[in-house]
Amino acid sequence: MGSLPNTSAEAQQLDLEDSSRTERVQWLINSPEPPSLWQELVGTVKGSLLTPGKKNSSSKAKGKYALSFLRGLFPILSWGRNYKASFFKHDLMAGLTLASLSIPQSIGYANLAKLDPQYGLYTSVVPPLIYALMGSSREIAIGPVAVVSMLLSSMIPGLVDPAIDPIGYTSLVFTVTFFAGTFQAIFGLFRLGFLVDFLSHAAVVGFMAGAAIVIGLQQLKGLFGLSHFTTKTDAVSVLTSVSKSVKHEWYPLNFVLGLSFLVFLLVARFIGKRNKKLFWFPAIAPLLSVILSTLIVYLTRADNHGVKIVKHLKGGLNPSSVHRLQFNGTHVAEAAKIGLISAIVALTEAIAVGRSFASINGYHLDGNKEMLAMGFMNLAGSLTSCYVATGSFSRTAVNFSAGCKTVVSNIVMAITVILALELFTRLLYYTPVAILASIIMSALPGLIDINEAYRIWKVDKLDFLACLGAFIGVLFKSVEIGLLVAVAISFAKVLLNSIRPAVEQLGRLPRTDIFCEVDQYPMAVKTPGLFTLRINSSLLCFANANFLRERILKLLTQDENGTEETAKGTVQILILDMTNVMNIDTSGILALEELHTELVSLGMKLVMVNLRWQVIHKLKLSKLVEKIGADGIFLTVAEAVDACLASKLEINNL
Repeated sequence: MGSLPNTSAEAQQLDLEDSSRTERVQWLINSPEPPSLWQELVGTVKGSLLTPGKKNSSSKAKGKYALSFLRGLFPILSWGRNYKASFFKHDLMAGLTLASLSIPQSIGYANLAKLDPQYGLYTSVVPPLIYALMGSSREIAIGPVAVVSMLLSSMIPGLVDPAIDPIGYTSLVFTVTFFAGTFQAIFGLFRLGFLVDFLSHAAVVGFMAGAAIVIGLQQLKGLFGLSHFTTKTDAVSVLTSVSKSVKHEWYPLNFVLGLSFLVFLLVARFIGKRNKKLFWFPAIAPLLSVILSTLIVYLTRADNHGVKIVKHLKGGLNPSSVHRLQFNGTHVAEAAKIGLISAIVALTEAIAVGRSFASINGYHLDGNKEMLAMGFMNLAGSLTSCYVATGSFSRTAVNFSAGCKTVVSNIVMAITVILALELFTRLLYYTPVAILASIIMSALPGLIDINEAYRIWKVDKLDFLACLGAFIGVLFKSVEIGLLVAVAISFAKVLLNSIRPAVEQLGRLPRTDIFCEVDQYPMAVKTPGLFTLRINSSLLCFANANFLRERILKLLTQDENGTEETAKGTVQILILDMTNVMNIDTSGILALEELHTELVSLGMKLVMVNLRWQVIHKLKLSKLVEKIGADGIFLTVAEAVDACLASKLEINNL
């Protein structure tokens, strides 16, 4: 590149390269129009419901299209054909083990949600069955969970007090569940999973830890056998309420019974972790606790000495709750808001659990299809006396350890819970409330991940700030405030990176055609007379367009020491690498036009590299490509630099 070609062969080779480069530029400039917004929307819905396959224009196409639709909506139609009888033995044992844990936990979580015990069992019947038809995770265990139960019990009593109007409260819970299912289905149908991602991993770690402590503090009511208790969920209010109530309602037998079985459950959990072969022991420990404590209370008549018991637990199959949904009341808007929050929290937990175990077993989990399945199962649940269900990490871990092969284990669990509802609910009359509190408290350590919080602190301080904000907000204020703080901090981080994106100067790595940031790679060589920059932003828009224009001009008019000097005469060409810019709006186009005008006034030329589909399309519509010229558009930085150097040499030799 240092001298002009002296032979006809070299000239011919140079002409061939120019011709090839011009052809590639035309490919870029003459690329077809990108899909419209409507086409993208339709494609999104098709992608959510149809399994991928080749297009077929034959007479059988409609039948295959319908089958593809059904398989996309009901994955059981795909994997069910290959289900082996040998799998059922594993799924049966896993399902029975899962049911032994699910039954006592479901009753406890219903109590946490301030619902009658049977509603927790109902929620372990219909949602798992619907998920078995529509879900794609093999290991996930569906049912009520602690965090969602706490969320409902902290937000809905502000609208309807369960102590004053239990029927109205329960009806509002069903309405919230309906809205939660609707939002989840919409998220999945239109591929809006990014909305769930606003609750970042760091925020979830902090939120779960704060929620675990709040849930544990609330169980002090059952552990001490208290009747008067605050409706607030923050730590200060709960501890104040406990300290005041204990003086007047202290029932030692409740505490002794609950604490004894809590120690037993924690020891069982410890044994299960130390010896993987004994995974079944912590799984059946809650059911054993319920059976033993119920026998103790029944035989000793401890309920006559201050021990609070569950008493009546309605049995039978899930009754219809269609008539109880409230769409005309005064709380519809609030119910929709709580439903949205519940939907996001439930999806965050379920998808995190599902993907964790999918990665262990080496298969991919489609988040959008999972959202669709979760949505339909909660919609069906709201019509059959269930509240918001999702994937439980503790029960999924038990399901996995028990050797489940497919989601059939959820079906086995649901059938077992149905049998319990039909046959055994009367036997739970004397079950002490303190045991339910102990079961919930024993599951909470799994929600607190101190090691992960420390890792977040080491890796990213802003992420840790979101984690800490969620933790403090939930613990000392409310679930809403904790989520709001976490999302606000996460969104502020994204916004900060969007409105002030980096602009990096590029240089060529020695003996290659690769151009990298000179700050990261000090050995990269800058090209004299050319100024090559890369915009590190996926969107060039109103939020960052002026900042980027001013930043580029500032970089052009300062030397390596940062002192201001005129660029005229030292830099003839500015090369902008647009590889990272996926889209652009009118403000971004205007900023590029102004940049082009200012460069012309300085006697410089603007060259742009690797313009993406949407970007080149909009620049053509705005006529900016015509202003810059086809000789100012290139596919790669290396081609742009070589072409600019060749044009400079030609000018210098005229």
